[in-house]
Amino acid sequence: MSLFTTQAGVELYYKDWGNGPAVVFCHGWPLNSDSWESQMLFLAEHGYRCIAHDRRGHGRSSQPWDGNDMDHYADDLAELLEHLDVRDATLFGFSTGGGEVARYIGRHGTGRVKKAGLISAVPPLMLKTERNPGGLPRDVFDGLRAAQRANRSQFYRDVPSGPFYGFNRPGAEPSQGLIDAWWMQGMMGGHKNTYDSIKAFSETDFTEDLKKFDIPTLIIHGDDDQVVPIDAAGRASAKLIPQARLIEYPGAPHGLTDTHKDRVNADLLAFLQS
Repeated sequence: MSLFTTQAGVELYYKDWGNGPAVVFCHGWPLNSDSWESQMLFLAEHGYRCIAHDRRGHGRSSQPWDGNDMDHYADDLAELLEHLDVRDATLFGFSTGGGEVARYIGRHGTGRVKKAGLISAVPPLMLKTERNPGGLPRDVFDGLRAAQRANRSQFYRDVPSGPFYGFNRPGAEPSQGLIDAWWMQGMMGGHKNTYDSIKAFSETDFTEDLKKFDIPTLIIHGDDDQVVPIDAAGRASAKLIPQARLIEYPGAPHGLTDTHKDRVNADLLAFLQS
């Protein structure tokens, strides 16, 4: 296993596959770097160095009691990129990982980054507020916290069985393999860490971070995303990022990196080559 220890003593597990221009992947909640394996395998086979880490408190990384927030996630990423001496990288973030990418650029700039991608990503803000009327009510996230406390294992069965992959839609054919993989990744994370992360991905306002993007940015979002609605997320982010290109996937769910992986892979490669 490849492990890196941050200055704060947090051990981060990471994968480093292939050779060529660097592509860095930030995963969603409550998953880990395994969730990007289809994209990493494809792009590594096409001449790219693919790097992905398990966020603190997730997967095979250590589980610190504190620091389960976007500022610490972004700072951990910055230390990892410095440790690996990554330059001219493209950062791709899925869901919560899109928030990590946004906060990284907001706090650390684009000195090591030449392109970015937000895939089914949570920015600019998921929570409904007076300034963000299109967001989701707090009750939604309170419900997630309550479900995790009540029976985390069952909760992690229910999410991928329903809205995450759109398996709750009429005519959908659920994949038990995807459901099992989602559950396994979620259960590898720390209970406290993944619980705290619900607040991090739902209440963090990335508006000012997105305004600091000064690089070409690809946004991919499904228009049937039941987890992170496209109007409050992908479409709103595209309006804030100067050099953004939004690709909408008709009928696609939140977890489109699996359900639409061939199209995602092709779009990511085209963006990298552009």
